[in-house]
Amino acid sequence: MYWVATRSAVVSFPRWRSLAHLLHSSPRRYSSFNPFPVFFLKEGTLNWEILQFKSKFPREVLLCRVGDFYEAIGIDACILVEYAGLNPFGGLRSDSIPRAGCPVVNLQQTLDDLTRNGYSVCIVEEVQGPTQARSRKSRFISGHAHPGSPYVFGLAGVDHDLDFPEPMPVVGISRSARGYCINLVLETMKTYSSEDGLTEEALVTKLRTCRYHHLFLHTSLRHNSSALVTGENLVREACCGENVFLDIMNGLKAILSLSFCLRLKNSMALLMITFRNVTVSSENRPRPLTLGTATQIGAIPTEGIPCLLKMLLPPNYTGLPGLYVRDILLNPPAYEIASTIQATCKLMSNVTCSIPEFTCVSSAKLVKLLELREANHIEFCRIKNVVDEILHMNRNSELGEILELLMDPTWVATGLKIDCETLVSECEWTSVKISGMISLDGENDSKISSSSIVPSEFFEDMESAWKGRVKRIHIEEEFREAEVAAEALSLAVTEDFLPIISRIKATTAPLGGPRGEILYAREHEAVWF
Repeated sequence: MYWVATRSAVVSFPRWRSLAHLLHSSPRRYSSFNPFPVFFLKEGTLNWEILQFKSKFPREVLLCRVGDFYEAIGIDACILVEYAGLNPFGGLRSDSIPRAGCPVVNLQQTLDDLTRNGYSVCIVEEVQGPTQARSRKSRFISGHAHPGSPYVFGLAGVDHDLDFPEPMPVVGISRSARGYCINLVLETMKTYSSEDGLTEEALVTKLRTCRYHHLFLHTSLRHNSSALVTGENLVREACCGENVFLDIMNGLKAILSLSFCLRLKNSMALLMITFRNVTVSSENRPRPLTLGTATQIGAIPTEGIPCLLKMLLPPNYTGLPGLYVRDILLNPPAYEIASTIQATCKLMSNVTCSIPEFTCVSSAKLVKLLELREANHIEFCRIKNVVDEILHMNRNSELGEILELLMDPTWVATGLKIDCETLVSECEWTSVKISGMISLDGENDSKISSSSIVPSEFFEDMESAWKGRVKRIHIEEEFREAEVAAEALSLAVTEDFLPIISRIKATTAPLGGPRGEILYAREHEAVWF
């Protein structure tokens, strides 16, 4: 059965990075598995069209919009079933093309599941609107999601928060007389960093704690007489069989060139992208936890070993705070920075005033939404809350000293080094700009349209998603258009529906008979008689 053979072959590999290796493997190794079975498809059918798109991006899971679902066929369907928890269409029949899919409303969740497991996704949309009888709907590629950039344009809502996985970096490894060197490039943040002089154990620890999108090995990692056999085996085991080698050239330059050409080779914007170096000097640092110790205490996720940090930290220390503490253990800062963190903790334990509750927001999420101009009022309110809390700390005599001490640890964590005075100045500018643009809590300079004829629920659903979010002075033209449209709708309902209702009332017996009503149908977003 194609379903069983494909699933067994995919699941038999311990990690997702070996799927590409599986597709290139000799047929004799997996005689029962055919990743691209030959189907004789009639030209113009849906399956034929899907395969045309698939041929352009053969290494991505293809999701094609079909009505209210996104569908996948072949090995893509098997991946959806295994890693996104979806059910196959039509059961596990052996005489049909494997097919699976997800509802339109669950697209983001499906993308999250796939990108978390290392898969890239190509999304094909169909043109919405009426079509002629017996004519095929036009389809087009609307976007790509991959572990390095898991968000797809158009999925952010206007009135709800949106979470998506943290982007994975592209990683490159080389070796020299000083030890191993690891380079990381984050496409979403447009940043890169490099760390040199690592031991085999330190490198393996980083590889096991850093989920990466692509891994490139330099030619210096080839087997040779000078290689430490134990360390070489550790590194190769951590790399899970990857055998992509770079030419002998500057490691960081090679990774920057290769990784982003893979994603943006067809985009002219590549010529204008500037990456920021966030490398922090690794000199004068204490030794990190050994690989064995980190595994035994659960700092490195290991099946069957509970995480000691979860037992030591408060229950609400999840997400970014917990990851920060784990990162300090696995990648300890320099002694000077560690002393600053210790001094900050002592000051915070002795303050007599309240400390702002900083909301932990993913920087990659904010960068992506702002870059695509899809950040809604929820994200802007979060940004304003954070900058206002920084300004509050600066104005308070007790908290001001803590703010200044936090600058260096923040530089180590983000790679962005600025002085406290510049930070405060930029926060003041940001707070003023956001306050002047969006309506904050309790502010409302606009009212929902109303009519004595049209049900109020219609205007509530149509206008509540945008009125009261941006201040009216910035969108006066849109407000006037909405008011004109509301008056036109009220006039149309009055002229078309009221005479019919009046006629029905005049001819209907007082004790019963047909009635006429004007109602709002939410599923159609329309006013009906």
